[in-house]
Parts: sequence; C-alpha cells; structure tokens
Amino acid sequence: MQAPKKQPTILFIFGGSGDLTYRKLMPALYNLYLDKYLPDQFRIISIGRSDFSNTTYRNYIKKGISEHSRRKDCLKIAWKEFSELMEYYKADLESEKTYKSIAGYVKNYEDEWKAKATEIYYMSIAPQLAPVVAERLHSAKLMTDPARSRMVFEKPFGHDLQSATDLNIRLGQIFKEEQIYRIDHYLGKETVQNILALRFANALFEPLWNSHYIDYVQITAAENIGVEDRGGYYEQAGALRDMVQNHMLQLLCMLAMEPPLSFDANEIRNKKLDVLKAIRIWHKDEVHQNAVRGQYEAGWIEGKQVKGYRQEKNVAPDSKVETFAAVKFYVDNWRWKDVPFYVRTGKCMHSKSTMVTIQFKPAPQYAFPNEAAETWRPNRLTVSISPQMDIRLRFQTKQPGPQMALQPVDMIFNYSDAYGGEDKQPEAYETLLEDVIEGNATLFMRADQVEAAWEIIQPILEAWKTRPPVDFPNYAPGSWGPEDAEALIAKDGYHWITLPDNEKKKR
Repeated sequence: MQAPKKQPTILFIFGGSGDLTYRKLMPALYNLYLDKYLPDQFRIISIGRSDFSNTTYRNYIKKGISEHSRRKDCLKIAWKEFSELMEYYKADLESEKTYKSIAGYVKNYEDEWKAKATEIYYMSIAPQLAPVVAERLHSAKLMTDPARSRMVFEKPFGHDLQSATDLNIRLGQIFKEEQIYRIDHYLGKETVQNILALRFANALFEPLWNSHYIDYVQITAAENIGVEDRGGYYEQAGALRDMVQNHMLQLLCMLAMEPPLSFDANEIRNKKLDVLKAIRIWHKDEVHQNAVRGQYEAGWIEGKQVKGYRQEKNVAPDSKVETFAAVKFYVDNWRWKDVPFYVRTGKCMHSKSTMVTIQFKPAPQYAFPNEAAETWRPNRLTVSISPQMDIRLRFQTKQPGPQMALQPVDMIFNYSDAYGGEDKQPEAYETLLEDVIEGNATLFMRADQVEAAWEIIQPILEAWKTRPPVDFPNYAPGSWGPEDAEALIAKDGYHWITLPDNEKKKR
C-alpha cells in the first residue's frame, strides 16, 4: 500500500562520503524510494571532504547500493531517477561559508517547490564534530522551526554520564528536544519491534509476563568477527559502551516495560524510562559480583586464523579494553521482583547471534510418573533477532507409545517463511529514516533516557577503570566468552542459552 503524501523534504548528510552513508544510509534511502515512501519533493545533499563531482559521487553511491542494498536487482529500473535526487557538496564543516551554502540550498528548493521544506540534518560524522555542526547550524539561523527541522545523531551519544549530560545541556540550549533524534539502529529491526506486538497484541502472553511465571531473561548479542578496522574507535569505547549502554538496555526496556496507553512517541518512551529508572544500580563494590569482562586472544574460527584484539590495527599492544561484557540486572518493581536479566555481548565469539530468551518457571511435576521427569523442561520463549529471524515457543508433549514419556518441542514462527526472503523485509535504517522524515520519534532516545542508561553503566565503568584486568586476553576466538561469564550465571543455577548449530544453519 502506498504511503500518504509527505511534506517536501531536504536531507543533508554530514559525512556524505563516509562508510555509514555508503553501506547503510544510501541503500536504505534507495529502498524507500523504490517502495514510494519518500516525499514526491525530496532532495539529498551529501556534505563531505572528499573530491567528488555530482557525477562521480553518484557513481560511488551506485557501487555502494549494488553491494549493500537488499534490492540490488532493481538498479537498472530506478537508478537514474533516484540519482537525480542527490547532490554532493565538498565543504569544511567549521567554515561559515558552508552553512550559508546550506541555507542557499534550502531557499532554492523552497522557491522551486513553492512550499516550505522539512530540513533534516544527519550527523554521519565523528561524535566530537556533531555538536560543533549543531552550533554552526544554529548560528546560521537554520533549524529555527521545530516542526520542520530535525537533527539525527548516531551513537555514541557521550562517552560517559558526565559527557552525555553536558551534550544534552549544550543541545538543549539551542534546539527543542523534539528536534533531536538520537538513533539506535537496533530499534529499527523488524524483530525488535515485534517484541511489542508479541507482548501487547496477544492475550496469551501478557498475563504471564511477570515474576510469578518468569524465572529469568537472557539477552545475547554475539559477533563471530573481531573489531576489524574499528580498532581506533573500540579503544575509546569497549563492549560495555558500544553495546550494553544503548542497544541492549533498549532491548531490556522493550521486554520489561508496562503496557502503554497508546503508541504515542512520548508514551512509549515514558514507559521505557520507567524501566531504566527501576534498574538496580550496582555499587562499585558490587560490580565484580554482577559484571564480567573479557578480551579475545589470537586463535582460529571455522578453520581461519584470527588475530587477538591486541594485534588488531590501531589497538595498543597492552590494551585493557574489553571486547566482551556480561552483566546481571534487576528491575526493581512489582512486575519483575527478583527476576534476573542476564545480558552478554562480545566479539570473536562462537557464532553471530542476537536473541532474547524468556525462561518460564517449571510447572509442578507431581501429577506425572517419575520417568516423565527425565525429559522435563520448563517452557521457553525465544526471539531470534539476527541473523536468523524467528520466534519459538518451547512446550512439553507426550511421545507416542504406552508410556507417559514427555518431550520438549518448539513451535516456530519464521519471518522468511511468513513474509518472504530478506529482500522483502525492510532493514533497520529504512524504518528509522522513514520515521525521521515523518517526524515520528518513538524509536529514538530522549535526553532523559540517555542519561538514565549512563547512570546504570557508570559504576561499572568506574569499577573497571580502578581495577584493571590482570588476565587479558582471557577467551579464545570461537568460544562463548570467558569462563567468568559462565560462573556469573551458574552461581544462580542457570546457564547461557544458545540455539543449536544445526538450527542456525537452517536459517
């Protein structure tokens, strides 16, 4: 179904010649164009430092789309029309001239369209440059209408609690909060958004979604590759900042939030903020009991030799930065009293897998004979986010035969089977860019959410800084992380849950 008509829009991409634009933003915009989700009057102005003419830039972007779009086969059909929507402007981001030129682009297109345009400024640049650009835009009297001007920030938003708070104050002095879109691409994934549908559109689950029935929750975001060419960034971030502070806490919020009164953006974000405010903050002296870190060493994955983190490009040879983090959280409210939320993420792990597991408390066994207890398993709900995308519910069935022998089985909903292959499913940046164009901030972080997330993570950062690791590197490539991560959950009587390798290969 074709989307309703949208306001004329000009999208300025700072960092238009960079990797994010090449791999993610332009392929996403191209797919939105094919699906007729972009406004009829729409222009993309890419701003960068590289030497491109409009023609060479369009050829550069065409190559990126041919490599990274889910709709590669449609390039011959729509490329010419789409390419005419984009222009390239080589510019110095600190020059006053740049922002006069931007104002000129806005005026020229508004005159051509005979209508006011929505202005979107996407910060696909180094985090330290984004506030500088924001202030220059303000000085140039751009983004003056909160209803028609938006600024998109990529993560990381701040390096710690203090820097995030300072940045929020700095931006809040020149722009309205509703103009600021702090992007988290995880929230644009279809499988992540389906968590809300699963919970609140099904009477089957919501009555059981509490501490009376749920034993524990696990969230895993594992990658089977190292930091590759991101060593310089990772030396400043680490796994806790890179993944837990934003992506994984946002997933936790979606799992733990109360039912919203509506799908209004602030209503959803208020409910998420309630969860963040309820998460128990560990004192620095408690961190070693509830948080684990690791760093991968050199070794082998699937027959290929891989470097250790300390041998990666732009990484210090004695680096103390963690490439693995696991944390136990508690949400201290009535719904989740004493239910642990186990979160883990890491590089160079056994396989690429992002999944959520809700483990229900076991049903009483007294009605069944002893032999039935041998295969007794609690019910489990698993949401696989990537690369496989499915939802599976484990329940008990009786095996055929005269004995009361039970067997756990999975009932599986698979996205590809239901909705077609990957080329039919919008990627995260498509969803998020479409929301920015429409002015829908539901999936974007608000200032108070960002600060609340940093408040949770800050004591762990401080504890790890004052107690440098003495055992790095401490896990092998192709493993599921350091032994201490197993101990973290084993002391509560549980274990980390993964999909069997044969299940992953099916997807």
